[in-house]
Amino acid sequence: MREPPDAETPEDLQGTEGTNTQEGAENELRHRLRAGDREAFAELYESCAQAVYRHALRLTGDWSVAEDIMADTFLAAWQGRGRLEQGRGSALPWLLGIATHKCENARRRLRRRLVFLTRQPPPVHVADFSAEAASRLDDQDRLRAVSAAFGQLRRQEREVLSLRVWCGLDYEQTADALGIPVGTVRSRLSRARRRLARIADQAERAKRPRRNLEPARAHGEVRNTAAIAALPMREETP
Repeated sequence: MREPPDAETPEDLQGTEGTNTQEGAENELRHRLRAGDREAFAELYESCAQAVYRHALRLTGDWSVAEDIMADTFLAAWQGRGRLEQGRGSALPWLLGIATHKCENARRRLRRRLVFLTRQPPPVHVADFSAEAASRLDDQDRLRAVSAAFGQLRRQEREVLSLRVWCGLDYEQTADALGIPVGTVRSRLSRARRRLARIADQAERAKRPRRNLEPARAHGEVRNTAAIAALPMREETP
């Protein structure tokens, strides 16, 4: 006898069971964390540390600051483990929410430091020997272009962009991490996409006078590093 069209196949049942098992394990980890289980906290660190670090690096643009924020995030998570809600699946959005606030605090400290430095005598100029490392120049230029484009976004847009696109959180998890409605996540992400696309187009137009000296490029080839920064947003769909 033929199965009804909407009958669940063994593969469907297996996928559902796998999802339920993973969610159950994540909820159990949350319960152990709330109870102060150090082994559970070590498991959380092993699974989430890199994601927290990359998120902090994207928001601050500084490797050392990102490392400090990662450490501070897990310290705050351990101290505030009692506030971790139960039965919400992965604890990564919770950690990224803490890291986002740490990044904002770091940005404020940097701003105060820069104000202080502007009042000091200019430092003695030291020659920059990085030009000798030719193999690193392209990566440095690309990183500066991406950082410059990313830095032109508003803080709220950078946070949503990093969490939603690069950290891989869904809209609800991003909203949970930032403590804002899902609709606000969608609108901020949409504005960030449009702004990055505009930045890429402006950078492209700025380079046009030099193109007569360059060989013709294939159709569709990315022509500048600012456009590379916008590519993930152009590919992302709401």
